[in-house]
Amino acid sequence: MISPYIISLSLLTFAYIDYILFIPRLFTSYSKPQTAQNMSLRSLFSISLLSSLICLLMTPSTCQKVTAKKIDVGVILDMDTHVGKMSKTCLEMAIQDFYAAHDNYTTRLVLHTRNAMGNAVVATSAAIELLKNYQVKAILGPQKSRQADFIADIGNTTKVPIISFTATSPLLSHLEIPYFIRMAQVDTSQLKAIAAVVNAVKWSEVVPIYERSHYGSGIISHLADAMQEIGTRIPYRCGISPSATDDQILKELYKLMTMQTRVFIVHMLPDLACRLFLKAKEAGMMSKGYAWIVTDGIASLLSSMDSNVINSMQGVIGVKTYLPQTKEVDQFSKIWEQRFHEEYPGIHHVQLNAYGLGAYDSISALAMAVEKADIANSKFSKPAILENMTDLETIGVSEAGPKFLHSVLNTKFTGLSGKVYFKYGQIPKSAFQIVNLVGNDTAPVGLWTENGITEQLPASNENSIREKNYLKKIVWPGKSRIIPKGWDIPANEKKLRVGVPVKRGFSQFINVTRDPLTNAPIVTGYCKDVFEAVMNSLPYAVLYEYEPFETSEGSGEPAGNYDDLVKKVSTEEYDAVVGDITIRENRTNYANFTLPYSESGVAMIVPTKGERKKSAWIFLKPLKMELWITMGAYFLYIGIVVWVLEHRVNEEFRGPPCKQVGMILWFSFSTMVYAHKERVVSNLSRFVLIIWIFAVLVLSSSYTASLTSLLTVQRFEPTITDINALIRNGEPIGYQEGSFILDLLKSLKANESKLIPLRTLEEFDEKLSNGSNNDGVSAIVDELPYLRLLLAQNCSKYKLVSQPNKTAGLGFAFPKGSPLLPDVSRAVLKVMESPDMNLITRAWFGDVDKCSEEDTTTVASDSLPLDSFRGLFLISALASTSALCIFLINFFNENRSILASQEPVEQKVTAIAKIFDERKDDAHEAKKKEKSKEEGIEMAAREEIHLAPGATSFSNHEEGLLSVDEGLSSAEPGTPYHEYAVIGTNEDVGHR
Repeated sequence: MISPYIISLSLLTFAYIDYILFIPRLFTSYSKPQTAQNMSLRSLFSISLLSSLICLLMTPSTCQKVTAKKIDVGVILDMDTHVGKMSKTCLEMAIQDFYAAHDNYTTRLVLHTRNAMGNAVVATSAAIELLKNYQVKAILGPQKSRQADFIADIGNTTKVPIISFTATSPLLSHLEIPYFIRMAQVDTSQLKAIAAVVNAVKWSEVVPIYERSHYGSGIISHLADAMQEIGTRIPYRCGISPSATDDQILKELYKLMTMQTRVFIVHMLPDLACRLFLKAKEAGMMSKGYAWIVTDGIASLLSSMDSNVINSMQGVIGVKTYLPQTKEVDQFSKIWEQRFHEEYPGIHHVQLNAYGLGAYDSISALAMAVEKADIANSKFSKPAILENMTDLETIGVSEAGPKFLHSVLNTKFTGLSGKVYFKYGQIPKSAFQIVNLVGNDTAPVGLWTENGITEQLPASNENSIREKNYLKKIVWPGKSRIIPKGWDIPANEKKLRVGVPVKRGFSQFINVTRDPLTNAPIVTGYCKDVFEAVMNSLPYAVLYEYEPFETSEGSGEPAGNYDDLVKKVSTEEYDAVVGDITIRENRTNYANFTLPYSESGVAMIVPTKGERKKSAWIFLKPLKMELWITMGAYFLYIGIVVWVLEHRVNEEFRGPPCKQVGMILWFSFSTMVYAHKERVVSNLSRFVLIIWIFAVLVLSSSYTASLTSLLTVQRFEPTITDINALIRNGEPIGYQEGSFILDLLKSLKANESKLIPLRTLEEFDEKLSNGSNNDGVSAIVDELPYLRLLLAQNCSKYKLVSQPNKTAGLGFAFPKGSPLLPDVSRAVLKVMESPDMNLITRAWFGDVDKCSEEDTTTVASDSLPLDSFRGLFLISALASTSALCIFLINFFNENRSILASQEPVEQKVTAIAKIFDERKDDAHEAKKKEKSKEEGIEMAAREEIHLAPGATSFSNHEEGLLSVDEGLSSAEPGTPYHEYAVIGTNEDVGHR
């Protein structure tokens, strides 16, 4: 094919030659008579001029219109809808704009538009007709998800790409249907934005209202997962059929009104959504206290809805795909709006949205892919015609389908909707704008990105945001600016049903009586006052009424224990339970509890003995037996160590064996009262004694203080301090009837026959005062609040002892997932931190703190345990052992010659023991004598004996020593000793 540029260049060249060759001759011909030759020249000039004009007027675009190959593309839209009309206008404008900017393309898309009329069957028939008659290379815009589902299967069969910019259902996936490509945001991509809104306002429950169709059902399971991530429950899912009548819609709304939840997430097509909100307005559900969130399918088309629908949706929050704020988008929007109103003059208030931009960019993606893939001459491979074949079977398969699909998926460019590229057949995720419908327009209140909710997109690529979960002020339904709490009392239940236990004792906590005239229940007590203070501190009013937990109305007999009462919450017989209900792990299986509002823990209370009797062995009481034993062992060990260190160098640590054993015992124990008179010589001994005397000082001071307290302070001693001892001895133990304490005592292996149920505070006092010998009990095990109440009235009679178990305290029970629970828990903290809590406590229990902690609580024993001095003994052991090791290392090093000898082990041990038993100075002299003996043997071989001045000869050892003494005594003063020597010839030679 000859390029139009080459043709134009050739014609221009020919025209130039005409001018050069014939124009001079033309001027000369005018001065001559008219001849045939002159006429020929004029004709030639005219032809040349005409050809030049043709060349100048011929443009590449004109040539291209003639030579560009057409690529048939099918378009299936619902032309009766605003989205269909908008998409058609955007597609036509995209064709013009794209080829005006790419006039060098050799291919050109030709659109064949069909109206699906909102019907999936009609849309499918249109797709088959386009494939059969036009052999379209692609199909754009199956508008609804159900239509796209049918047509995508056809495209997958014929290998024709199906590109949709409006089908958003997650049930459609490129991974399952390879020839389906989505140019719109999938519905699941907006769920995190919706969850961020719910989380920002702290709603604990939401109810989705969805269209029971391919479009609506696909999102529900994903919505539940998104809510679960932020801890929000979905107690009910409301599905409405597209064919439902107004009465059926109203019936569903009335059903929602009977539930507590007041936050609704609406996901349906605009037609059904309009009917829903009109009926919601009629039912009074667009008033204060309600909250409505609509998804992108509704929020993006709010501007095109009827004014009556807009009035019924005031205060609705919408989440819609964010449109980039660029000059190109602004310019295109103005041109589109003008053209759209020219084509559809009767339609007003329709604004361009993400669906229109997706349609516009889909043309660019398709045109680029067609040009790159070069599929202009491709055809459909048709099978052999057989009888009873359907139209779809006769169409065949596109030969260039796989190549074309690959080209589309690899297309990348920047369009009006932003960066366009495909990942798994889907365009990248976009930001979502959060809008609030106020008046006739939507006001932006936030922008959601992957980093959370912001006021606007960051100016740079940094992920910095102004504030996480930032939302502007929102006008809620009913023109309220107060965030709805998200729940309310159901319309068919005007008040919360609050169950209260019926009990015969401890009326200070909870008490139920009946009005003699009306027989209405009258509830009093500490727990009831705390509950009412908590409910009054809530930022909103909650109506409630008390219902006693009794066998029959007015019977006064409890219908079960506290576990049975809590179970009634799970069966929805009560909306809450108030009373002295302990928070227990097994009870959390049936209900959730607020934060505790009372002291926690289980304790045992026992009678006191009065003043302690002074025992003859009370001096042993300050220290526990293991501490006495450890001290004795350390006294003995320190004595042995000091004896080892001093035996060779200190005369006071030597002598007969009995004396040395006595010294070991005496010296170590005398340090306890600092009565030792023996002086130590070794520095190692001094180091050991410094550490040990400090340890003795601490031990003796502690002993003295404890003994003084035992002998001088008057105390009331508990009769028993260990619950396990009570159980082992088979003593009777009291507990409060109906309490979980019975199960606790059974778990401690207590004999059930020895467990006595008690009901009232007076019975507690009576049984405990009588004791086990007078049909009473030895101790009572119960929760601290009850025992504190008993102690407040009997400080000197009873004692609290070791606590056998821990509990979380008293709390209020609510159904699992109750939206009221978080607010009530916060209110409990608020009341406990306020002065009201002290006033309520004093009103019912009096001054429970008048018994000081020292008087009401005691430890299991007054004796000091070994653990208190473990570090002290460890330091003493390290010091003494280190000194002993240093001594032994030096001693064996001095006598290494013995250890290195070839003598038997027994002789080595004997020799070492002998040396250790010798005084160190004597051993030193013995070594000197041994050395002199060796030197004398060597000198005996000399022939002459030279005597120093004043010395004399000798013939034996004794004479030699005497002569040496005399010589030394007669020596001149100042004469050094080494100048005098005695040399003998006998066997033994000595000097000193």
